[in-house]
Amino acid sequence: MIKLGVNTVLFGKHDLRTAMQHIKWSGFDGAEISALKGMCEHLNLDEWKSQAAEIKGLVEEFELPLTAMEEGALDEDRLMKAFEAGAEIGIPIVNVGPGGKKDDEDSLKAAIDMLAKMAEKAEPFGVSLCVKAHVGSAIWNTPTTLKAMEQIKSPAFGIDMDPSHIHRGGEVPKEALKQVISRVKHVHIRDCKGFGPPPGPPEMQACGRGDIDLMGYCKVLVEAGYDGPVNLEVIGAGDYELSRCAIIAAETHGYLNACLKALGAR
Repeated sequence: MIKLGVNTVLFGKHDLRTAMQHIKWSGFDGAEISALKGMCEHLNLDEWKSQAAEIKGLVEEFELPLTAMEEGALDEDRLMKAFEAGAEIGIPIVNVGPGGKKDDEDSLKAAIDMLAKMAEKAEPFGVSLCVKAHVGSAIWNTPTTLKAMEQIKSPAFGIDMDPSHIHRGGEVPKEALKQVISRVKHVHIRDCKGFGPPPGPPEMQACGRGDIDLMGYCKVLVEAGYDGPVNLEVIGAGDYELSRCAIIAAETHGYLNACLKALGAR
């Protein structure tokens, strides 16, 4: 079954207990913990050992598994800490962005080489390293994603397929998804009004509010037999009061749950 969740970055102003409690109350199956340095560190990778017991306790208390972690940066030191933390806490996926520059072959090669290296280092920990195409970065669209898929052989490597970045890159997300689904291990999901480059205010990132055919996107996931995490990732809500964050989460759950029910997947 596709596991619906929320990246705790949506609740960046609030502590992890509060975030997980409201994600659970919104009806989700799991959560993605934010380890984004300088943005939202519900998991502080420099101090993860002191947090591990508390985090595992929250997972048990709320019956809300952590299906992924977003570390963000292609940084070897931080990723090794992320792999260690993931193995200890029970977080199977570490998500990163590719970094680098759009339409720069040297930048693309450097990103792919680093991803290949770090995916191999992830293998002994039993976790997967996933990357998403990101607006303005070295891997930014389907062709550059396919290059990474072709060149990175590690079984610990996967694609984090985010429809909003593909949409803002000028492609149709549901069509792009068909081309990369064989290596998709994680989905960051949000809606988007217009083509950006920013994804718009947090409210418009709630699934169902924007221009992306997310029902069609879900249909591709279901028809492909995808059974991994689909985590809402909303940025820009760092100063939002708790009720606004919870409304965005709950609205998204209602929309995605209805889509998946209509598709016979829940």
